[in-house]
Amino acid sequence: MLSRKLIASSAILLGALSSQAFAWSIDGVVKSKISGRTLSGVTINTFNFGGFETTSAADGTFHLSSDGTTAIASPKASNVALHMEGNTLTIYNADARSLSVSVINSLGKVLKKNSIENVQGIVSLDLGKLAKGAKFIRVSADNRNSTFMVTDKGAVKALKKEGDLLPMLQFAMEGYANKMYQMTQEIETGVTIEMERPSETSSSSENGEQPKSSSSVEQPKSSSAGNDGPIVIDCSGKTVQSGKDETVKLTVQGSSGQREFIMHVPSTYKGDKPVPLMIDYHPIGGSGSNQMRDTKYKALTDKEGVISLYPQGTTKTMGPGWNVGPCCSNDDDIEFTRAMIKYVREKACIDPQRIYAAGFSMGGGMSNHVACMMSDVFAAVAPAAMDLNRTNSAKCTKARPISVINFRGTADPVCKYQGGDSGYNDGLNFLGAEGTFKYWAEADGCTGSPTKNSDGCDEYSNCRDGVKVVLCTKQGGGHDQGDGNIGWPFLKQFTLPASFVK
Repeated sequence: MLSRKLIASSAILLGALSSQAFAWSIDGVVKSKISGRTLSGVTINTFNFGGFETTSAADGTFHLSSDGTTAIASPKASNVALHMEGNTLTIYNADARSLSVSVINSLGKVLKKNSIENVQGIVSLDLGKLAKGAKFIRVSADNRNSTFMVTDKGAVKALKKEGDLLPMLQFAMEGYANKMYQMTQEIETGVTIEMERPSETSSSSENGEQPKSSSSVEQPKSSSAGNDGPIVIDCSGKTVQSGKDETVKLTVQGSSGQREFIMHVPSTYKGDKPVPLMIDYHPIGGSGSNQMRDTKYKALTDKEGVISLYPQGTTKTMGPGWNVGPCCSNDDDIEFTRAMIKYVREKACIDPQRIYAAGFSMGGGMSNHVACMMSDVFAAVAPAAMDLNRTNSAKCTKARPISVINFRGTADPVCKYQGGDSGYNDGLNFLGAEGTFKYWAEADGCTGSPTKNSDGCDEYSNCRDGVKVVLCTKQGGGHDQGDGNIGWPFLKQFTLPASFVK
């Protein structure tokens, strides 16, 4: 029976609860598919969320969870299940050396915390009068946390918002092809991952396409296009309502089905003057709703009345993604982007000279891609955690010079800083962070050498039409969202020349 002793506790931060969309954990073992031997030192991280990473142990076992703990524990410890009847909370599969249970109200205050050692099987806790105020239950089994929500009817379920996607994991090790694994449940135990050595054929040669050399980068239009001034925008007749999120579905040429995106209109949007538009692309395996939650730009742009869009990618191989070359969608995402902008301009008072793009991971690849293919629409872009690849850079067509700020981490395990083959036999071979930086400098006609700017980023500032090319490198940084505190001030200083507005 679980101890009734109440351990004093002050409060739990409500922000910590609200920022964690749901509790998830996974553990298992990594093996060689051919020999069956366990593999140690395999890097494991979340492909569609930033910030979660671990390494397989000496015996090939691994554990990763939403609370960031990576200690190896027995499979039973992560498989706890809760049931509440009346005032009694019952915990099943609670096999753990150390178990603690916190009862939390809707304000984030810990009402009760119990701890017990060497728990096996089923334990029960009589909450008494506190049951009425219980909103969240936090269970820690051998330092591995899971958060559950108590519904109005007393049911207990993992804290997961409807529409949230589960993690997609990447397993990477030198000498082996990268392996992807999509979680299908919030808690998974005993998972076996089999890794193979790559084939002799290099995926980078798919279709025989090679990147353009730096000397053959297509030059944009004359710099005279950058000198024309602002245009007059009529805000009358616009119907969009402030403080509202709307999921919009469109039929788009070049797409196999209806496409959709979330249009976020902040409460600060008044509709009496034109505002900027930000399009923020999600990572592969992600979603528009998750990107709206995770992006570092929304909190900043909301303050200024900026309308932001969170489009939904489509699946070709590894989950919802973007058509930036051989990978990862068959749909025309350039046409989709143009259709989104057209729709929003009809509904809201948008300044067509201040349309910007950002994105994380494959979404960063897409924002690099629209800079290539839609420089006649976007004023500037801010990709994060992914570079141009050799296929889409070879096809890159630019109507004019465009400002680009890329955010990269030197220890990014998903899109390696130095570039090269993606490791997934998907035809993607990246230019690398510095390669993409130099590519954009060449494409924008920049001269001289880059210097450090006030944010500590490398910057080409002597470029055609007054544009800038910037690379913000985080030493030891991983696969992370872009820094909005740097990215947004950079983006909003640039406008699209009026001669390109249609």
